[in-house]
Amino acid sequence: CFRYLSTGIAFRQIAFTFRISKSSVASIVIEVSKAIWNSLQKTHMPVPNVECFRKGAKDYFEKWNFPNCLGGIDGKHIRLKCPAKSGSMFFNYKIVLLAIVDAKYRFLMVDVGAYGKDSDAAGVFSNSAIHQNIRNGSLPLPNDKQLPNFEQNSPFVFIGDETFPLRTYLLRPYPRRRVQNSEAASYFNYRLSRARMTVECAFGINSAKFRMLLKSIETSVENAVHIVKAICILHNAIIDMEEDPSIDVSKDNVTEGNNNLQLSRVNNRPSRAAENVRSIFCEYFSLNKN
Repeated sequence: CFRYLSTGIAFRQIAFTFRISKSSVASIVIEVSKAIWNSLQKTHMPVPNVECFRKGAKDYFEKWNFPNCLGGIDGKHIRLKCPAKSGSMFFNYKIVLLAIVDAKYRFLMVDVGAYGKDSDAAGVFSNSAIHQNIRNGSLPLPNDKQLPNFEQNSPFVFIGDETFPLRTYLLRPYPRRRVQNSEAASYFNYRLSRARMTVECAFGINSAKFRMLLKSIETSVENAVHIVKAICILHNAIIDMEEDPSIDVSKDNVTEGNNNLQLSRVNNRPSRAAENVRSIFCEYFSLNKN
């Protein structure tokens, strides 16, 4: 199982090496992947509570100088070999790993399995268990808190790129036309992009350690979900056992990278409350340029 996860070598080749059937290899990989998640999830990716979120926000501020931030959010396509009789449901034969990442490049939460055909980030996020749990209150977020050296309170937020919707609990950059006419908006976008590099780095670290993610998974969609979840929990376990992450990214030398999940831009109009939250952060950063 670990050889497959770390190299992505085909089941056929593993079967030949160990003189067992290809179906036996597939069965072992799936069962071990399930066992990895079931045995490590409570320790290395527990469901966050309010205290966990507060600690994560403190870490984010200390490392990335972005207050009231619960984590960066992004998605990654995972390629599959075409499922039998799937038609156009699995566009490009991919599923989606949607992840929220903390300041230490750990996966705070993951949602795996959204159909690759849902190439709009708003659709992927809105249909995810993460979003549903936020909306129905089963994922309790901390109460609003005053921003450092600033008079106003602000909600705790996740941070995404321009492909995600703007919500009171989810910040995205200002559109380009706004940035061209506003130095404050431009600086806000820089600070947001700088802080959300954690999620891009996490995907990079994960793919470097588990090269199976760079290849096509040759199982059913259901089993592919188990494999990807096992990789995510192993990613966290490795970071937790190391003193420092394997890849150190200086927060003073971060440049905006390409989106892991190439999605269409969101066109839906945000609420006034969501716009106000972004304005609060924009004003905060314009007064705290450090």
